[in-house]
Amino acid sequence: MLDVPRELVRYLARLLSAERRARGTRRGTRSLTCFYQALLVIVWFRKAEDATVLGAGFGISRATVYRYLAEGITVLSAQAPDLHEALQRAADEGWAFVILDGKLFDCDRLAETATSVKGETIDAWYSGKHRDFGANVQAVMRPDGLIIWTSPSLPGHMHDLSCAQQLGVTAALNWAAAELQLPALADAGYEGAGHGIKTPTKQPAGGRQLAVANRTVNRLLRGLRWQGERGFAILVGRWKTLRHTTASPRRIGDIVAAALHLTHFEYRILPETH
Repeated sequence: MLDVPRELVRYLARLLSAERRARGTRRGTRSLTCFYQALLVIVWFRKAEDATVLGAGFGISRATVYRYLAEGITVLSAQAPDLHEALQRAADEGWAFVILDGKLFDCDRLAETATSVKGETIDAWYSGKHRDFGANVQAVMRPDGLIIWTSPSLPGHMHDLSCAQQLGVTAALNWAAAELQLPALADAGYEGAGHGIKTPTKQPAGGRQLAVANRTVNRLLRGLRWQGERGFAILVGRWKTLRHTTASPRRIGDIVAAALHLTHFEYRILPETH
């Protein structure tokens, strides 16, 4: 038994069928039909089953499981909207603002290194803040907490602001604030991101208190941003494979985007073309 709508399995099966036609796959040459391949992919997302166990359940090899999963992730992540499209849709739907946040998605230890700002050699995918290995993924959410867009993954040692700037997220959000009257709210880690991204004022050094006006603005921002904390919780709570992955961390962005598309289907917020 799997607690997902049957319509979701059929939807993914149609995407996989289109992918097979595009690749020129001949009928009868696959171990599983599109429907059962879709079911396999969704079981992996929903339950985080080991590939060997999953293969045994569907009567296929471990290697075939990995190929089928990679294909499923590819077709789902390809449906993800462009950030500008997602922001335009949020504005068209009448939302007053969006929320920007980042998350470290846990992965296995990696030997890849990078050079820090101090010129030291460090683990590229290790986050000192979280004291764990992982990939940094940025997300933009509606005020009700539902994520509308996620970014590709970047090494875990990078800070949220650096990731958002490198991926062009800050530029897109500043554009949305200026052109769509759709500002973004973010935590203090994004300070200096631009006029369109509102962040709290930090506590002054030396133990001095903030001015009453600044404290009032900070409280207002916290009151509007708290729903944004639900965004990643919705994804990770629903799709257990996001809690830890043994896949290449560079693929985590695609995996998260694929899980987001599954979530959008369940929430029935896909564009009419889908």
